[in-house]
Amino acid sequence: MTRTFRAALVVALALGLCSAARAADDAKKLESTPQVKGYRALLAAMKAGDFEAYKKCMVKEAGPQMDEQAKQMGKSPKEVLGFMAMMTPSDITVTDVKVEGKKATLHANGKLDGEMNYGTIEMAQEDGQWKVGHQSWSNTKK
Repeated sequence: MTRTFRAALVVALALGLCSAARAADDAKKLESTPQVKGYRALLAAMKAGDFEAYKKCMVKEAGPQMDEQAKQMGKSPKEVLGFMAMMTPSDITVTDVKVEGKKATLHANGKLDGEMNYGTIEMAQEDGQWKVGHQSWSNTKK
């Protein structure tokens, strides 16, 4: 009985390790997609407070909309970007990428104020680059 238990334990442990390795490989594959790279560029520009670089990571129609929002709020673009950075979860992990032609949807999760948040990021391919169109975050999983 003890041998059978040990053998079962070894098999379960091996399967668990294989599953963890496969999950790590899947995460690496997602991070290497052009869609996720485009989203990471947007996050990096936001973190750096580089409004012009941030706008370049967004679809063309978003730039003028952001400029108008900043104007209506009476804030500088850099101040608006700082506010957006505060409202964006940290430790973002992309969990899924669905591509349909020149449109893509990323699903992600991250933490905001210590609480898990779930995001949907819509992207579009423009001028050969993947750019963010819209993103939404919620503390409830969809």
